Amino acid sequence: MTSNSTNKPTLWFWIVGVVALVWNLLGVIAYLKQTFISDIKLVSLSKAEQALYTNVPIWATIAFAIAVFSGVLGSIALLFRKKIAIIFFIISLIGIIVQMNYSFFESKAKEVYGPMVIAIPVLIILIGIYLVTFTNRCIYRNWIS
Repeated sequence: MTSNSTNKPTLWFWIVGVVALVWNLLGVIAYLKQTFISDIKLVSLSKAEQALYTNVPIWATIAFAIAVFSGVLGSIALLFRKKIAIIFFIISLIGIIVQMNYSFFESKAKEVYGPMVIAIPVLIILIGIYLVTFTNRCIYRNWIS
């Protein structure tokens, strides 16, 4: 006898879903602030920081957009308990990895901000991996369908 019904998710599911949505919305804000930085704000930065903003290649900006907007869609799908969340989180993780390739290997951010600038990208990658694995566990437990 098989059942197509879903199990009721735990409180932890809802907490992770809401935190994931907030996290990814903060990512969208960061993307918009970086992409549409005003000239006034840009000139207030040091020359080295200005170079960081103006020299970002288009592929890194596109990867950033894909990462954050897919993350938001994945979070919304997760909260609506839809399996498509896993697809959005995988796309987001791919976007994160491509974007962080620039941050780790091509950006001059380490020269401007020092070695601690690596901590945030690593954290972002780990959160992306966690959201994929968490969503996969939710599918396995029939919390989402």
